[in-house]
Amino acid sequence: MNEKLIDMHTHTTFSDGELNPDELIDLAIKKNIGILAITDHNTTNGLKGLDKERYKEKIKIVNGIELSAHCDGDGRMHILGYDIDPFNENLNNKMKDQENYSINKVVTIMEQLKRDYNITFQKEDYINIVNAKHSIGRPDIASLCIKYGYAKNENEAFDKYLNPAYFKTKDLNKRLSYEECFDIIKQSGGIPVLAHPKSLKLENDKFLELLPNMIACGLEGIEAYHSRFSKEDMDFYTNVALDNNLLISGGSDFHGPTKKPEIELGSGINNNLNLRELSLTRKLK
Repeated sequence: MNEKLIDMHTHTTFSDGELNPDELIDLAIKKNIGILAITDHNTTNGLKGLDKERYKEKIKIVNGIELSAHCDGDGRMHILGYDIDPFNENLNNKMKDQENYSINKVVTIMEQLKRDYNITFQKEDYINIVNAKHSIGRPDIASLCIKYGYAKNENEAFDKYLNPAYFKTKDLNKRLSYEECFDIIKQSGGIPVLAHPKSLKLENDKFLELLPNMIACGLEGIEAYHSRFSKEDMDFYTNVALDNNLLISGGSDFHGPTKKPEIELGSGINNNLNLRELSLTRKLK
């Protein structure tokens, strides 16, 4: 078994993480991680200027992305792509469309918060959202809620305001379908994997009903190991992957030391990960 750890799900300042790519990689090396995937939300910008040669003797860096997909009901669907070409024209065009959607969505949610909770933001906050250099999302609004004293931390902001507002303003026609996500990833040379399947908020039997169609459309793997999964969750998704000849992936979903302080890079929450072997990594270039 590999002595070094594997973490296939991390975020940088190019989406909603706290560390830039080099800082993230330096931390990974310190934590004895041998394979690290950078999977920012709906953007590859953090990969484009990265000098992977600088680190090749110490760690393998995997080009990744996490795409937001349309999801029925109250759940969220994210699709991870591994071994993608960050310069792929089709991928980047689709992400530009999603960037424009995200900006409109965030502004809509901010206006919904004003109507429902009398939460107000400054003109400069809207300007900063529109001109941001990273992938925009609800965490940006959470930061503003904390800044103005409406919430003590990100979790409180989501629970009290952002989750209710999100589902009130959910525009299902703007999100990519999972079929489109699979195609985008495959066209960029990558491997599509379903991220943290518990976020779909489906009972196990309903998940098993959905899965065959996802596989028929090109799904190649499941993130069976995640910081917020229990041992029972991990066992269930691992067995589902094995039963369906799907690749098994896993990762911390690390965002940074203050954004999600309970999640440690490589080791997850209370050391519930510490992955050293995954079938997915054997398929990587």
